[in-house]
Amino acid sequence: MRSGPDHPILRPTLRRIGGGLGLVAVFSGFVSILMLVVPLFTMQVYDRVMSSRSTDTLAMLAIVAVGGLALYGVLDFIRARILVISGTVLARRLNVPTLEAAIVDTLSGGRRNAAQAMRDLNDLRNFMTGSAVIVPMELAWCPVILAILFLLHPLYGGLALGAAALLLAVSVVTDQLTRRPMAAANEAAARSFADIASAIRHAEAIEAMGMLPALGRRWQRSQAGSSALLDDGSTTARALASASRSLRLMLQVAIISTGAILVLNHEASPGSMMASGILIGRLLQPIEQLVDGWRQWVFAISAFGRVRDLLSASASRRGRTPLPCSEGRLKVDRLTYFPPGVDRPVLKSVSFEIEPGEVLGIIGPSGAGKSTLARLIVGVWEPTSGGAYLDGNSTFLWERESFGRFIGYVPQSVALIDGTVGENIARMGEADPAAVVRAARMAGVHDMIGRLPFGYDTPVSDGSYVLSGGQRQRIALARALFGMPRLLVLDEPNSNLDHVGEEALLTAIGQAKAAGTTVIMVAHRPSIISVADKLLVLNEGAVERFGARTEVMRTVLPGGGAPVARLVKTGDQR
Repeated sequence: MRSGPDHPILRPTLRRIGGGLGLVAVFSGFVSILMLVVPLFTMQVYDRVMSSRSTDTLAMLAIVAVGGLALYGVLDFIRARILVISGTVLARRLNVPTLEAAIVDTLSGGRRNAAQAMRDLNDLRNFMTGSAVIVPMELAWCPVILAILFLLHPLYGGLALGAAALLLAVSVVTDQLTRRPMAAANEAAARSFADIASAIRHAEAIEAMGMLPALGRRWQRSQAGSSALLDDGSTTARALASASRSLRLMLQVAIISTGAILVLNHEASPGSMMASGILIGRLLQPIEQLVDGWRQWVFAISAFGRVRDLLSASASRRGRTPLPCSEGRLKVDRLTYFPPGVDRPVLKSVSFEIEPGEVLGIIGPSGAGKSTLARLIVGVWEPTSGGAYLDGNSTFLWERESFGRFIGYVPQSVALIDGTVGENIARMGEADPAAVVRAARMAGVHDMIGRLPFGYDTPVSDGSYVLSGGQRQRIALARALFGMPRLLVLDEPNSNLDHVGEEALLTAIGQAKAAGTTVIMVAHRPSIISVADKLLVLNEGAVERFGARTEVMRTVLPGGGAPVARLVKTGDQR
């Protein structure tokens, strides 16, 4: 899919999260300072209390230390709470835009996966609430600890500086050795899950035709590749993390040994020796965490990159201001469409106009572009040039929620969303049950739904009650009629219907027409042509005939009705 500008929600979200991270950085500063309470308390006890044997001094030091540590606990909790809130804001603000972007990408022929995008968001939220995100903020206070060590004794500071440089070098090596394999493993795993998720949607065909063993072998090969990359990166990261932990402990032993020598030579106090051991542990801890948590950073950066690319690539040019639709007049003006990556148009300068309350039948041979025209009329795809206009507004650029209230659409391949029959008819929104029943009665499916195991509450998700193709198509018709739309687009709506279902369809079209709804239907059987006011004949993506039904039939059929039957029986997958 072509690249595009940043999604309008992305920058404001990042600014808001950045503000939260700024507060976390401030609290991290106070937390880092308060973490010096224990080494300073230890040093004072060794240097003052032990030499003076004063319990009053010990009591005062203990009170101050306890107060400082209590404040540390409060500030640490606030810091953690800000991170949780920031993660929640990230998920809440980007959940719907990411899902919308994934759907737009799918409609445009992209290869991104909506489920993977939502997993990436969840991973980012978990990363935000984890400890790895705080490590850079704690690293920023390492120079303060280093300065204190230098004040205690230059040798303490020199050893600490060398230890920090050594562990930072390990972290750089870890970055260089693990960044590419870990990122590649993450990308390979994402592609693997996307492929298997796509295949599982066709479980019935897989089971019926014995495709599962071949699919399993393909899945194993895909997993083996991503697992090998992941194992290589993880093994390297774990090895370096273990080395850094051992190295840190060795360095602490070295600085305590150095402190003991300084104390024996009367160059430093016992308290400074104990405090320096604690301080160097505090100094090296965030560096070690950076090495150990590098995998979290690599995964989080990779996940954010996929979400950002998806949002940026799918940044829609659709409007965001709800628009009214009072009449339902449709005008298609010089509509041309090139599929992505194809240099030959499916539709070529298609133009026609339909008045409110009229019924248009679209016919033509297979591959003429009838279904493509239906998708462009309802704004699913973006026209290459020209456009479809409902009451003067582009159906593609129209803000989708308000547009959906005026549109009813039955696609060629009917799919019901996981939920109940009633929820599908109500378009998965909160709706008056009476309006749901009214749409079902208009589509002639109320009695059929009443015979289902749980009526309108019958689930239609995978593994639940199995509806026939005709039942699904009739429920999809009720969904399209819900809310009395101003424009009704039906793409071969009778392909799975029996005689009773087709009669109900024709009755529904007549009722919609009487209510002033503009109806466009891609014809599959000759019987449906009888309710059309106008006919549009497409051939190789161009308008061959357009006009009143009787005139078009006389033009196309000077000697009889057989040619129209051939035009409307062939169907169209484009």
